[in-house]
This record gives sequence, structure tokens and C-alpha cells, in this order.
Amino acid sequence: MELEIKKDERIDIIPGSDLKIIQNRKKFSYGMDAVLLSGFSSMKKEDRVVDLGTGTGIIPLLLQSRYKPKKIYGIEFQEEVANMATRSVHLNNLDEKIEILNMDLKNIPQVFNSNQFDVVTSNPPYMNKGGGIINSEYNFAISRHEIACTLEDIIEISSFLLKNGGKFFLVHRPHRLVDIVYLLRKYNIEPKEIQFVHPKVEEKPNLLLLKCRKGGKPELKFREPLYVYNEDNTYTDGIYKIYGIDKENTND
Repeated sequence: MELEIKKDERIDIIPGSDLKIIQNRKKFSYGMDAVLLSGFSSMKKEDRVVDLGTGTGIIPLLLQSRYKPKKIYGIEFQEEVANMATRSVHLNNLDEKIEILNMDLKNIPQVFNSNQFDVVTSNPPYMNKGGGIINSEYNFAISRHEIACTLEDIIEISSFLLKNGGKFFLVHRPHRLVDIVYLLRKYNIEPKEIQFVHPKVEEKPNLLLLKCRKGGKPELKFREPLYVYNEDNTYTDGIYKIYGIDKENTND
């Protein structure tokens, strides 16, 4: 069956892999935060995984490339975006390993039983209700603001899905850290490791990566900060490593 590529769409190679992804040049495409979350996550080959708010499927594709878990489900609310993700999965012949579900994540309990998954990942909308100017383009707005779901929805559903001892990996903004920790503990998920991501050494962090465990004991460990750019605006060795790119073979 010939794969359909629609108007304004393109096929990109995912850095550090032999996988391809379909993206729309006029719509919201995946960013570095998704790649960082995939590199920060960890899982086993026998694990069953759910990615909440999967977008065009970049995180399931990267996780399958890196760790090859048994099965990954990507949950995406936007029909058009979920369709792109499904076609990307098919493009890479990963239909048996990755399944994209076009649905409201709040309806997950109608599809899955509780305590069934080993890992949940999420790169959710960062801006809470009333936070910042909402983009008039719906695709951008729903990807950046808590319109279709809230941070609490993400964490509550993650707790529902995870087995006791299961892991939850999240990328978010540092200014939401207090909200994140409060909600994690409300739903019996304990933050275990945190890493702040800084644009440069002397700049404040603009992202955080968090590893959590359902039913875990209280103890939060801090990983070394991750810096994106050197002073000359080239990527740091840490970024090249996460992307799986050989620095010596680039023009950067």
C-alpha cells in the first residue's frame, strides 16, 4: 500500500536513527524537548509503555529506536496529528510495536485497565490556563496551553496506568515545578531524579526533566545540569550525545 503524503507535509530523518517522521511545515512540529525526554527516559525490552500527548509520534519512535520496548501506545487528541503519527509508524514498519490512539486521554480508563503499564512518558502543554497569549492557530495553541488537558489530568491518568513501582518521565518548565511535585504526590507518584536544562552555562534553566516512580519512597536526586549551547552558539557535547550524532561528521 502506497503511503499518503498530504499537502504541506514532508518526511524528515530523525537525528541519530534510521527512522523517518512525517511533519507538516505549517503545523506544530516536534522540538528538542521531546528528544531530551526520550534520552532521559529508561525502559526494558519487556516493558509496556504509554506516551501521553504523543503529537506526531516522535517520542514513541525514539523510544522504540533506543530501547525497543515490547509495546508503545501513543495517545493523541488531535485527529489530524494522530493520523500523521500513525502514518509515520507505518512508514517505519513499526505497526506491531507502536499503536497511535486518537482519543481524549481522560477517556483512557474506558480503554485500558489500571496498573497495567511499566512506563508512562509525557511532553505536555507547558502553559496553564490563563498563562501567556494563546496562539490563534488551534494546532499550536492546544500543543502549548492546557486546553484539551491539564497537568493534573496527565498525572492522574499516569497514576491510573502505571503498575506499582512503574516509572513516569516528564519534561516541563521550571516555573511549574511546585505544581508538578504537589500533583505527583497527590496521585501517589514520587519524584526521584531531576535534571535542569539550560540554554547556556550562565543562563537560567528553561526546561526540567523528571523521573518519577509510582509508590516510590521520598528521595529526590539531582543530575548534573544539561547545557544546550556553548558560548559560540554551537551545541554542547551533551546535546550531540543525546541526539546520537557524531560531532566530528557535522558542519556545526
